[in-house]
Amino acid sequence: MFIDMEKYELQPVVEKAAAERGCSLVHLDLDDDNNIELTIDKEGGADLADCEYVHRAVLAAFDRDVEDYALTVFSAGISSEEADELLANEK
Repeated sequence: MFIDMEKYELQPVVEKAAAERGCSLVHLDLDDDNNIELTIDKEGGADLADCEYVHRAVLAAFDRDVEDYALTVFSAGISSEEADELLANEK
């Protein structure tokens, strides 16, 4: 049985992880299908490492086998295409 996530449970986890990287939460969208989209930012722009850190913090806090969610973390300063390119170049 899957559990629907609640924004009030998710937001503090995201805000804490973002703050640990010097970032702030700009936007949090959680739809009825547990699709989560987060946007973070900081002075000079959040980078891929910041996005990965927040992503991992959410994964650590919420069991995907229980909550059944999809998660995407964006930087206000980088597009998803740019992030994909950065990830491809790191491999």
